[in-house]
Amino acid sequence: MAAEAHGAPGPGPGAVTGPGERLALNGMGSFEWDLTTGRVVVDASGMVVFDLTPEEFDGTPEGLGRHVPEEDAARLGEVARAALEGGEQSYGAYFTVLRRDGVEQWSHTQGRIIRDEAGTARRIVAVVRDARAELAHSELLRKLESARAKQTTIVQRTTEALSRAVTVDDVTAVLTGAGALERLGADGLALGLVENGAMKIIALSGESLDILNERRFTRLEDDIPLSRAVMTRKARFVTSMDELALEFPTIEHYLRAIVFDAAAYLPLIAQAKAIGGLVLFYRRREEFTPEERNLTLGLAGIVAQSLQRALLFDQEREFATGLQAAMLPRRIPDISGGEIAVRYHSAWSGREVGGDWYDVIALPRDRVGIVVGDVQGHDTHAAAIMGQLRIALRAYAGEGHPPSTVLARASRFLAELDTERFATCTYAQVDLETGGVRAVRAGHLGPLIRHTDGRTGWPNLRGGLPLGLASSFAQEDFPETRLDLVPGETLVLCTDGLVEEPAESITAGMEALAHAVRTGPQEAGALADHLLDRLWERWGSGDDVALLVLRRAPDPGTHRAPRIHQYVHQADPEGLSEARFALRQALRDWGMPGLADDVELAAGELLVNALLHTDGGAVLTMEVLPEPVRKVRLWVKDRSSVWPRRRTPGEAATTGRGLLLVDALASHWGVESRGDGKAVWCEFESPAPV
Repeated sequence: MAAEAHGAPGPGPGAVTGPGERLALNGMGSFEWDLTTGRVVVDASGMVVFDLTPEEFDGTPEGLGRHVPEEDAARLGEVARAALEGGEQSYGAYFTVLRRDGVEQWSHTQGRIIRDEAGTARRIVAVVRDARAELAHSELLRKLESARAKQTTIVQRTTEALSRAVTVDDVTAVLTGAGALERLGADGLALGLVENGAMKIIALSGESLDILNERRFTRLEDDIPLSRAVMTRKARFVTSMDELALEFPTIEHYLRAIVFDAAAYLPLIAQAKAIGGLVLFYRRREEFTPEERNLTLGLAGIVAQSLQRALLFDQEREFATGLQAAMLPRRIPDISGGEIAVRYHSAWSGREVGGDWYDVIALPRDRVGIVVGDVQGHDTHAAAIMGQLRIALRAYAGEGHPPSTVLARASRFLAELDTERFATCTYAQVDLETGGVRAVRAGHLGPLIRHTDGRTGWPNLRGGLPLGLASSFAQEDFPETRLDLVPGETLVLCTDGLVEEPAESITAGMEALAHAVRTGPQEAGALADHLLDRLWERWGSGDDVALLVLRRAPDPGTHRAPRIHQYVHQADPEGLSEARFALRQALRDWGMPGLADDVELAAGELLVNALLHTDGGAVLTMEVLPEPVRKVRLWVKDRSSVWPRRRTPGEAATTGRGLLLVDALASHWGVESRGDGKAVWCEFESPAPV
């Protein structure tokens, strides 16, 4: 019977054939599956259909489907399972068998489910047949359907990837990045743009195509196939690179050097204008079917629309950044005693420009004014108001007015512009000689300070209403806060675009900024770049950002006379312990650890006295006086003009012994006037070395 199924001679004329022989002659067989034991019995004709030998068949359902592809086997199992669980009496399905000779044989099975009186399925009796004759055309149909599905996938994946491309660089990244060629169904790619009568290749991807870098700029003439396709606006499909080389001798060397056999030269048309050209290269391709030609033309249309959109976006970006740059100061004045770095980044939102700004203003008496602000809105109106407000604020500051007056007048100016916009800003006058800072803010984020030991803090900067609103509500009160910037400390001002992340609180952004400042470099310019790299891109670039970093020059003294400075904020509970640690560490580094206990105790008394009895923080300075006797001098400066009084407390008194301790510990001490405050100092003689 098996031989008959393979085409061997059957019974002679007039002979009577049995049922099994009749099934075999028609390429059919049968099997029975005992669902209780799991055993399968197959007749010889069925073995032929499944391309099995008695020796390799193990009597299991898995063994029966030994030559059935995994995908078809899973589908057959699902069909049978659905019939069993659904109470059906029969089922049927098509599947394929991969025969030993490499032939893919379409087959069909029809099964009858035998159930007991309770309805429980006990057996499956089924017939199988070779369905190649009845489905001779199905293989072709299936391949065509597979090709169409592949083409649909290529278009969908390419469209999805390019939908996220905003700039021209984004488009080229999509076309040349990981998996891009596979997504396009090609083996190589070249993309060019038309610029001023020339073809500029902006993207290459694929083996051996680097040689085309030599011709990245070519005139738009018909002696190059891509240029001809663009000029004529007609696609060209090439299946012989040798023939193409003979037709275009000027590029024969390049065509013979690449490793591809076929290519599609496609013009990129957008809004009835040829904006560029696309070449897709292929290996081992001898023809382009109508479906493949339509696919490549469709891909060219998708790329053209994406490039057109990206070109318009880049033009709008260039316009926006140019307008914003014109509104910002062209030059930052040089300062002595420190360094300033400013940065601005506009939002990635096309032509929308923001009202963020920064400014650095040279003031009388070697002071400098610094400001960072933000006008409400993201449009050209906001940018225009920003430009006017920046100039007005610069004029008021240059007249020498105190910071509170500068903001009050700027608020009045904005209100008189008859606009519904308001603005926020922080403005500070800085004396880099003394380190004194007078700061005010109008509804804006306050400054962040990095201390010399690496700690960061947000000073409690009192503020008023935003500019414009303050005048509208007759509340032009902008209280000043006085800070001290010791040598080596850094002050950071920024707009909210640097600390705000979508769906996150601004507190999280402020903590991220503080961490980035703590871990960033010391130099102002390097720190500014570090902050933008870490934060502006992290938040998604959804808002524009103005950033100003000011660092007071460090003052380490000299090798023989070293010096340290530390600012202790009144509201910083860790400041005292940090200051004591810094003093002890410095004395150890200077080779005078024996003075650490006395100096630390005296410093603690002077600092506590300044923090308790004055309004503001204190600046701690310790230096070595090498001549004629090596001494250590300690300074504690505050902003109170009231001098400390040495008292004689009684036995039961709990305060008043600070200066007594200093007098007992130090060899000398005293008080000096310093600007609008004072400095209490004491000296300690270094013990003779052992």
